[in-house]
Amino acid sequence: MSALWPTIASLLSGAAVGFILGLIGGGGSILATPLLLYVVGIAQPHVAIGTGALAVSANAYANLIAHARRRNVRWACASVFALVGTVGALAGSSLGKALDGQKLLFLFGLLMLVVGAVMLRPRRQLGSGHEVTNLRNCLRTAAAALVAGSASGFFGIGGGFLIVPALMLATGMSMANAIGSSLLAVGTFGLATAINYASSGLVDWRVAAFFVLGGIVGGLFGTRLSLHLGTQRNALNRIFAALVFVVALFILYRSGMAIAR
Repeated sequence: MSALWPTIASLLSGAAVGFILGLIGGGGSILATPLLLYVVGIAQPHVAIGTGALAVSANAYANLIAHARRRNVRWACASVFALVGTVGALAGSSLGKALDGQKLLFLFGLLMLVVGAVMLRPRRQLGSGHEVTNLRNCLRTAAAALVAGSASGFFGIGGGFLIVPALMLATGMSMANAIGSSLLAVGTFGLATAINYASSGLVDWRVAAFFVLGGIVGGLFGTRLSLHLGTQRNALNRIFAALVFVVALFILYRSGMAIAR
């Protein structure tokens, strides 16, 4: 039974992340690394981050297809953001690999506190309502793309919580279009990070495959449920933020104790 646990845990953990992503539309990928470490049982932080990045990338591309079918992707801006941010993702992932695993986890815990605080804020339209997705406005997001890509590579996260508001502020696009467009960047950042980590043998391909499979199934159920919730999603955001805070404190405690030794 114990030999089967990594497979079962990978499926269930992936399903949990996919369900949260489908339910509240973002933030769920921040739980990928903690789940891989403390539920699936991956021992090395760097392997958990590299494997999580691959899973996040696959799920982002899967969701991108669904958004593209609904015409929620503004390909010009999405492409600019993805290309510029990938430079940051490669640099960030190289720096992350070079840092001590427990120190990286401690910084990851601090990032989770920031993400939890962002999730507590009710979502609202940040754009002007007049969408202008010309090349000039798309290039205005280049600095944000570098920051988001660097964070994505360094921590092995999706980075959508940075990308979506940046696209909305720069172009005035709706949240639906910003989420759809951000997925190309999220997928590309994750893929670049995963390739960088894989080149050093820091990706568990078997775990990643089952994590992605679980994520696809969980995402379908989460998306269906989200259609029936309407305004209740703000309440779910607050509940999820509380969960992120708890996990962050646990990571800070565990990694802090390991560093102190």
